Formats: sequence, C-alpha cells, structure tokens
Amino acid sequence: MDKRKQERAPIFEALEKFSKMRVVPFDVPGHKRGRGNPELARLLGEKCVSMDVNSMKPLDNLCHPVSVIRDAEQLAADAFGAAHAFLMVGGTTSAVQSMVMSVVKAGEKIILPRNVHRSVMGALVLCGAIPVYVDPRLRRRPRHPPRYADGRTERDDRAHPRREGRPHQQPHLLRHLFRSSLYRRARARRTACSPSPTRRTARTFISGENMPVSAMAAGADLAAVSMHKSGGSLTQSSLLLAGPNVNADHVRQIINLTQTTSASYLLLSSLDIYTYIYSLRGREAFAGVVELADYAREEINDIGDWYAFSAERINGSSIFDFDRTKLSVHTLNVGLAGIEVYDILRDEYDIQIEFGDLGNILAYLSIGDRKRDVERLVSALSEIRRLYGRARAGMMANEYIPPDVAVTPQFAFYAPKESLPIEETAGRICSEFVMCYPPGIPILAPGERVTDKILEYIRYAKDKGCQMTGPEDTKIERLNVLKPALV
Repeated sequence: MDKRKQERAPIFEALEKFSKMRVVPFDVPGHKRGRGNPELARLLGEKCVSMDVNSMKPLDNLCHPVSVIRDAEQLAADAFGAAHAFLMVGGTTSAVQSMVMSVVKAGEKIILPRNVHRSVMGALVLCGAIPVYVDPRLRRRPRHPPRYADGRTERDDRAHPRREGRPHQQPHLLRHLFRSSLYRRARARRTACSPSPTRRTARTFISGENMPVSAMAAGADLAAVSMHKSGGSLTQSSLLLAGPNVNADHVRQIINLTQTTSASYLLLSSLDIYTYIYSLRGREAFAGVVELADYAREEINDIGDWYAFSAERINGSSIFDFDRTKLSVHTLNVGLAGIEVYDILRDEYDIQIEFGDLGNILAYLSIGDRKRDVERLVSALSEIRRLYGRARAGMMANEYIPPDVAVTPQFAFYAPKESLPIEETAGRICSEFVMCYPPGIPILAPGERVTDKILEYIRYAKDKGCQMTGPEDTKIERLNVLKPALV
C-alpha cells in the first residue's frame, strides 16, 4: 500500500466541492436537500441530508465509474491488497451474491460449507448453481467448536471434478470466527488446476497487527468485506475485492444486475472516508481493538462457566487462525442458550450484542468501542450467571444436521408448491428458507428434505426465543413444500 496515494478521499472531496456550488436541484431525491422534509433534516442534520444527492457528472456514477468513484475504488484496492475493488451499497449480502454469481452458472457445482449466510443460498436461487456441502466434523465438548478438516475438503474436491472444461468452484464463505488453512490449500489448488485458476471466494476481515491473514493475502480471488461491521463505514456499505485472475469488467456486469442505479452518496462517502482512515492509522487502531477483546475474554473467563474462546483453539490444520476482535462466548455451561443471554442483555441491561444462537453469543468489537463499555458487559454477564444460571440438563447444543439436498435451490424455490402445517412436513422437500436471524444461517434451504431432527431443532429454537425468519408464514406454523408429483 502506498500511503502517499491514500492521503485523499475522492468522493468526500467531490461532495465537499459540490456543497459549495449553488446548484438548483430539479432531479431526485424529492426532499431537495432536506427542504421538503424538515423533520428528516432535524433528525439527521442539514449537512447530512444536503449530501443525499443523485449521480451526476461531478460525482460520477457507481454503475459505470469513470472519475471520483473509480479513483476511490482504486484506492480501496490498494489499501486492502486487491487488484480491483467495488464499492457496494446493498450490504455485504449484495457483495456475496455478486461474488457467487460471478464464478458459477446454472448447472455448475459449487463447494460450500453448509453454515453459510442466507445471501449465498439466495445467490444459488438466482443463478441455478448446484451446492455440494462440505461436511464439518463436530466435537461435542463445549470448548471445541465445529471444525472443517482439510482432508475431507480435499476429498470433496476429487469427488466433484471440473465440468465442461471449467475449474470447479471452491468458495470459502466464512461467517464465523475460525479459518481453516485456506492459504496452504490455495497454493496447492492453483498448481493442481493450472492453467485455469480455481476461483475462491471468501468473507474477509480487515487485517492488521495480531490479526489473521486477509482473504486476498491467502489467495482468494474474490472477497466480500463488511466494512460497516469491522470498520467505520455506514450500515449497508460494503466492499467486494477481486484478485488479478478475475475479469473485473465481468464482475461489474454481475453487480449491476442487482445493485441499485441510485447509489447513496452517504454510503459511498463513508466507504471512501473509512478507506482513508484505515490506510493512515488502521493498523494501530485494530491493535487497540485486539487488546480490548483479549482483556474482555480474560475477565469473562474469570467469572466461571462462561467460555470466551480465542487463539488457544488454533491447531494449524482444521483451525488455522482466529479473529481476536470477535468476542464469542459459549453459554451452555451457565444453563442458558445464547439467544436467552442475548435477550437478557438487551432487555435487562440495555446492552445490544451482535447475536445469540443456541449455544453462543457474539459481541462485535471495533474501533468505536471503549474499555468502560466492555466492563459493563463483563459486569452484566457476572450478574446474569448469578441470577439466571441453572443446570445444563436439557440444553440442546448447536448441532450440524447434514442436509439432504433433493433438488437445486432454484428449482425448489420456483416450482409449484403447497402449504402444510410444519409438523406435517417431515419427508417433504422444502421450497423456502427457515432460519434464525441473526445470524441468518438457514436451518432449511429450498431443495432440502425436511426431517424429524430438523423439526425438533426448529421447535427448540422457537421455544428459546430465536427470531425465526424465511417462510411466507411469519408465525412459522406452516411451510411451503414441493408438490409430490414433482419429486
């Protein structure tokens, strides 16, 4: 990264220049710099709404950038070690879907871990690709999270070789904290698949001192970066990074299929400004985040029963590295599901964490967190253990339920279907998503067969208070399944 180049923020500078011009707006948005919606201007501030403008020549166009947006994307690529970068205003969901649809088409196979975000499954519905799931080996002891063994992944590679002369697709879409040895496998697979490169996609995090290797440094060809989560940009802003082996013009075409033609300059400028901040002082800032997260883990583990796990799980193979800024805490030894702790923290202590599942909570630490906020969280967890702790008996662990994929997600989603009471769907093929959100990992995806074990899992998750989303029936009492004649 050339720090001299990074001492500018092209979109921010263009907006600052535009704000000093006496432009009379006869374009959108209709609030006309806030004058037409004074309540909004009072809420957000006049400066903010005055910057909510539409694409125009001085400000460039996200669909076909040729000036300030192009310059901002080039600076982002340089900052994050990529050949190309794309500013995204549809969240990382949009980035992930563009990433998948850029490398796989209808009828082609794509190797995935099953615990991917719903955005990946949505991309498969849109493009018609066939998922081949990596089967994780689960360890039952609470201090051992799910792991993906290199040997098993490699067997999946051999079982699903190239189709029609194309390299098979190997995305590594990691939602959670542990990273298997992508770097080592990436080098081996490039050699094995030469001259046609294997495309690897990955969710990545911002690299820095004491941080895992970034996805681009690990050899990924495409990586979606949740800048609004790890960094300091606005919610719904994200980056899609591409390596030198990717046709960037093709990726732009895929992005433009689903991304808005009316990009928010509030979101774009936040990405632009944060790239500037990260480039100049990001390494030092994230060293402070790591230090704060390590302090939190030590304090939480001293309470007893809670287990805030960290880099001690690294074994060089199935767990290759760990993002120490993510404060993930195992809750089952306190006798509480993660979602129960999530609700108690919010309702009783006014503490909002990222999510709680059946066995863990995740507190997302970033450059905006303070030590006194962490101490408040630690104090709350200590009190929750004292007030709400109970025996673990009857608690369901986060289980991996191997999916029975009967048809492709696209076929199942669009095929004729019927709605049944959910308790009557065992053995039928689901045509919609069922998931707890957050984190948004489907329990059922279109094309998968419903089993008694899955129904038991859904009942338990609902009883514990998980926010269930996905089906047409918002009460999750009925489920759409394929008509019997179709299968």
